[in-house]
Amino acid sequence: MHEECGVSAVFGSPDAARLVYLSLYALQHRGQEAAGIVTSNGSGMHSKISMGLVGDIFDKPTLDQLTGNHAIGHVRYSTAGGSKIQNCQPIIANTGNGRLAVAHNGNLTNAIQLRKKLEEQGAIFQTTSDTEVVLHLFAKSKETGFVRPLLDALRRLEGAYSFVFITKKGILAARDPYGVRPLSLGRIGKTWVVASETSAFDLIGARYVREVEPGELIDITAKGLESHTIRTTKQKAHCVFEYVYFSRPDSKIFGHNVYEIRREMGRQLAREAPPPPGTDMVIPIPDSASVAAMGYAEESGIRYDMGLIRSHYVGRTFIEPRQSIRDFGAKIKYNAVTEALANKNIVLVDDSIVRGTTSRKLVRMLRRVGVREVHMRISSPPIIDSCFYGIDTPTRKELIAANLPVEKIRAYLGVNSLAYLSEQGMLNSTGMETKDFCTACFTRRYPIKLEKALKHT
Repeated sequence: MHEECGVSAVFGSPDAARLVYLSLYALQHRGQEAAGIVTSNGSGMHSKISMGLVGDIFDKPTLDQLTGNHAIGHVRYSTAGGSKIQNCQPIIANTGNGRLAVAHNGNLTNAIQLRKKLEEQGAIFQTTSDTEVVLHLFAKSKETGFVRPLLDALRRLEGAYSFVFITKKGILAARDPYGVRPLSLGRIGKTWVVASETSAFDLIGARYVREVEPGELIDITAKGLESHTIRTTKQKAHCVFEYVYFSRPDSKIFGHNVYEIRREMGRQLAREAPPPPGTDMVIPIPDSASVAAMGYAEESGIRYDMGLIRSHYVGRTFIEPRQSIRDFGAKIKYNAVTEALANKNIVLVDDSIVRGTTSRKLVRMLRRVGVREVHMRISSPPIIDSCFYGIDTPTRKELIAANLPVEKIRAYLGVNSLAYLSEQGMLNSTGMETKDFCTACFTRRYPIKLEKALKHT
């Protein structure tokens, strides 16, 4: 499971580009393939978009050239469209209604159908990304200005989207009616900021104001902030996996703190699947499972320890020595602390199991340093299907829980016992209305209609 994307926007600051740049730093966990910033000074636009990490793309001379009082930015992990420079965002377009740039977190589930119709009408696409569809719909709208044609375009979209747009006059932010992906609004004095997670606000000293509401389009210009309704739906579908794994634990998303919910998931897991007698310690697979493991240890009364140490300086690719090293891919990212683990019985907590290959390698690593018993606990239910709303998920045939029962997964991983958090336990841990979440990857209940091409992916 890979992070999807992160978006940021700033209006009303001479340091707009730098504020977006810092926001993207705080959102880097949501995408590591590419990053981009577009600014406007009220007439022209300036942009820097490239493959790579935020810190590698932007330096002082580059940011000095990104002039203007408003800006938008994006960090990307490809979910729709390939990992190519032409699919990097923000995407800029010249239209009859004016120049517009967009950055997107999510996936449009009717993008294939819309793209086909637009191409039949003569539209020429420059990317393979679903995001470009909204620009063509905007350009073809018979409405005038920016807000009306944009509303016209957004009302034709299905799926998950948190958009930020930039025009010569200001910025706009939009969230799909189901509220699948998070998007928050904040302020630094008179400067407005928008970001996928509130951890971006903390870095730049912004005050959290509220969420961009599901089905809302916000238009921010020198006149102030105006809110418009795209469309409404009684059903919400917040991605529960944002709480399980994707969002930073120091963020507030969907109006609630991630850290507290993740810790409660660990506590609930301990109630449902307590540690066996004789367990010496609870350890997480860092970093995403660390908070859940704390909750599990608190509830069970078993000592919490860091038996696995993660390297934070591993890139996306690495070269293995010619002399093959067993489980090299896992070893380069994690290392077991022999002195802490030898002759111990442990509960190993992780947030999820996807293919199971990394978990299996880590268990072998633990056995080699002398761990006697490994009891694995997962702070979410089994993942049995793909996500089509903005998360890069393996196909169903690659998901271990979609193909094997729990006992066979346990045997494959080489652990003494294996237990998952129940769906209801996960939802109850949020303290929110359980009907307001999307749990499709755990249940195959998709709240937003899928195109046939997606159903057979």
